[in-house]
Amino acid sequence: MEIVTEMMKAVVVRAPMEFAVEEVPVPKCPPGGLLLKVHACGLCGSDLRTLRHGHRRVTFPWTIGHEISGEVKAVGPSCDGPWKAGDRLAVGPLVYCGRCDFCLGGRYELCDGYRDIAQAWPGGFAEYVAIPAEAVAHGTIQRIPEDLDAGIAAVAEPIASCIHAQEEGRIESGDTVVVIGVGPVGSIHINLARLRGAGRIIAADVDDSRLEMCREYEPNESVNAAKTDLVAEVKRLTGGKGADVVVTANASPVAQVQAVEMARKGGRVLLFGGLPKGQSRPGIDTNLIHYNALHVIGTTIFSPRHYATALDLLASGRIEGERFVTHRFRLVRFSEGVELAMQGKVRKAIFLP
Repeated sequence: MEIVTEMMKAVVVRAPMEFAVEEVPVPKCPPGGLLLKVHACGLCGSDLRTLRHGHRRVTFPWTIGHEISGEVKAVGPSCDGPWKAGDRLAVGPLVYCGRCDFCLGGRYELCDGYRDIAQAWPGGFAEYVAIPAEAVAHGTIQRIPEDLDAGIAAVAEPIASCIHAQEEGRIESGDTVVVIGVGPVGSIHINLARLRGAGRIIAADVDDSRLEMCREYEPNESVNAAKTDLVAEVKRLTGGKGADVVVTANASPVAQVQAVEMARKGGRVLLFGGLPKGQSRPGIDTNLIHYNALHVIGTTIFSPRHYATALDLLASGRIEGERFVTHRFRLVRFSEGVELAMQGKVRKAIFLP
């Protein structure tokens, strides 16, 4: 299918906190790959960090945006995928190497050489995005379920990461789960923990507005950790035992220390949020891990099956996408959406070309 115009609108980031919607050439459909007309692209916390501070894998000027849904407009020659023009696709950003021991063993979430769309290749804050042959061969691409809104499908990526984490953390029926940090990702963790049968969920944050925003997900208790000794409060709420599972859904060193201190014997600590450079040795008491037989688990990315599960949960309504996505903006209002997100006034924003 021919592209009518040779130019398109895209967000171009030229330096930290220097970005704008500009006219740029429409990318060519790569051999073995796809050209997508973008339907929606979600704004992620990592996008905000890149906009503020840059990213070690991104060289400006660049177009970011990695939570993508769109329609196939062209299929490159020698494309091995089953896709054709008109197909609606959800495109997770991960492009696995397909060669390492983990990929060959089906453990794609541990891939030694994965790359990301929006880092190795231009991203989805644009009217069109080129999907490279490598992504078609080894990436996270799924057909959008028929009744699922394309804007909601775009946010399957962070949900897939949370699914992987909770699978590793073995959240089970009746568990007491503490989620520290209840922004967008923390809200997903609350939703998923409930789906997995958690008996009690405690939401913790240092910001009352985020705690208020996450009340829609109906945690059993909410605790402002800036006003209350969080460890002591969790121990009080659990009769001195502590939590079965603690999820650190933020980039706070203090939260990781607290997580180990509030977990019950034999409990699981999910370190879901990475820490800033220079702050990744936060002084955790490893004797608590040793003597309380704690399982401290780190996860970051996900496999294709987690991404497919995320889309299924959204399509079935078990994760209510419209509750999660609180704001939709046209791409030309990118700066406005970013400003609101940086002020913490948005749970999840998506941008529509």
